[in-house]
Amino acid sequence: MAERTVLVTGGTGGLGGAVTAAFLKAGWRVVVPQREGDGAAPAAAGPVPVAADLLDPAGAARAVAVAAAEPAAPLRAVVNLVGGYASGGLVHETPIEEFDRMLRINLRPTYLVTQAALPHLVEAGGAVVCVSARAALAPFSGAAGYATAKAAVLAFANAVAVEYRQRGVRCNTVLPSVIDTPANRAAQPDADHRRWVPPAEIAAVIRFLASDESAPTSGASIPVYGRA
Repeated sequence: MAERTVLVTGGTGGLGGAVTAAFLKAGWRVVVPQREGDGAAPAAAGPVPVAADLLDPAGAARAVAVAAAEPAAPLRAVVNLVGGYASGGLVHETPIEEFDRMLRINLRPTYLVTQAALPHLVEAGGAVVCVSARAALAPFSGAAGYATAKAAVLAFANAVAVEYRQRGVRCNTVLPSVIDTPANRAAQPDADHRRWVPPAEIAAVIRFLASDESAPTSGASIPVYGRA
C-alpha cells in the first residue's frame, strides 16, 4: 500500500505520462485529473483518475478532494503540469483573446489546484512543483503570451515558497526548453532531436523535488534544458 499521494495535473500528456510513471515506480499513490466526461477506470496498480475541469474552482477542488481522500496515504505533493503553447505574431499583431488564453491555460489551473491543495499540504507537510519554461527567462519572438504566462507561473511558485516555508510546504519550479515528445517531433521534424530532453529525465527531477530527499530546497528555479 502506498503511504503518500501525489496529484499530477496534466498527467496524461507527453511529460505527464513520464512523471506519473516515476511516482508510481517510487511507490506513491498517484491521482491524475482528466477532462470532464472521461469515464476511464483506474488500472491495477496505476494512477487514480478523476474527472475534473481544472479551469473551474469546483473542478480543482474535486481533484484535490480525491487526492486527499486516503488517510493512510495523505496528500504530500502536487505537480502542476497543465499548460499549453501557441505561437503567433508580434505583440501588435496578437489579439488580446490569444494573449488571455495563454494566461488562462497556463496560470489558472496551477493557481486553483495549488490553492485547493495547500491546506492539506500544510497539515501533512509536502511540496508543490510547478512547470514554467525557459521562455520565461529568455523569451523568443512570436510567443509573448506564452512567455508572459510561464513567467507568471514562476512568480506564483516563488510566492508560494515564501508564504508557506514556515508552514512545512515547499514550492519549486522546473524550466524545460524543448521536451522530446512525439508532438514536438511532429511540429519540428527537421530539428536536432538529440539536443532535446527526454520526458523521463525531467520526471526524475520533478520526483526528487516532490520527495523528502529535497527537503532543504524551496523557491528554486531548476533549468532542465539538456543541450537545447
